[in-house]
Amino acid sequence: MAPDRTALIVEGGGMRGVFPAGVLDAWLEAGHDPFDLYLGVSAGAADLSSHLAGQRGRNVRVYTGLMCLPWFFNLPGYLRGGHYMDLDWFWEAFERLDPLHYAAAASYCRERGKTMLMVATSVETGQPVYFEPDARSWSAMLKASCALPLLYRGGVEIQGRVYVDGGVTDALPVAEALRRGATRVVVIRTRPSDYVKEDGLEQRVLALVFRGNPALRVAILRKVEAYTASVELIHHPPAGVEIVEIAPPAPLRASRTCHDAEALLADYRLGHDLGRAHLACPGS
Repeated sequence: MAPDRTALIVEGGGMRGVFPAGVLDAWLEAGHDPFDLYLGVSAGAADLSSHLAGQRGRNVRVYTGLMCLPWFFNLPGYLRGGHYMDLDWFWEAFERLDPLHYAAAASYCRERGKTMLMVATSVETGQPVYFEPDARSWSAMLKASCALPLLYRGGVEIQGRVYVDGGVTDALPVAEALRRGATRVVVIRTRPSDYVKEDGLEQRVLALVFRGNPALRVAILRKVEAYTASVELIHHPPAGVEIVEIAPPAPLRASRTCHDAEALLADYRLGHDLGRAHLACPGS
């Protein structure tokens, strides 16, 4: 029988990802890493990538620096046919100005026998895909996990197939962690524990925009159902499974497209405080 595994899941949420960045920096400072399996979704995958590379402080620098520049969330550019969330500009900018050390992250996982998975969504099948990157594929797979449909036009192509943000199909991949043998799961949320996702205008607009991609359209329409099922699993795990949730006690100050560096820093500090508090818990 395979040994029990401990998994860490980091939720996405655009600029709300600054909160998990604070949690992870607190753990990096303390040398805390009891995990065998990591699953990151969108911004959560980006947070985990810098964390595994040992780049303490990089995430908060990027959130409050490059990601607050007007070229990242660019409504005028979007109305002219470009991206509202310009990942192409952002990827070039951070790789030039504050690069993520992909090779270090991949080496850390390989040398310690750990597994990093990034969740993306296949446009063709409408199903979640769990990419396991190496140093060469890390950048493209991370970009695919972060490619929010509509905000970033077209998705990301990898080996001839197109992918969009993993949050469309598996925003909280707890079931996947259990499927891979995890018996203890720590989930870093970017929403309060009692947050309830509801159908809204964005979901209906996305379903209309992607009506030419029927499988993806179905996934979009089922997004709330999938998210609700994952939250239910977090709060009521099966026998023999322990799930620990680290979540902000109230809605974060930052929204998904926040440009307010002060609000982002406040959310980062909250995450850092809760990360340190977690370390004080028995059995953390």
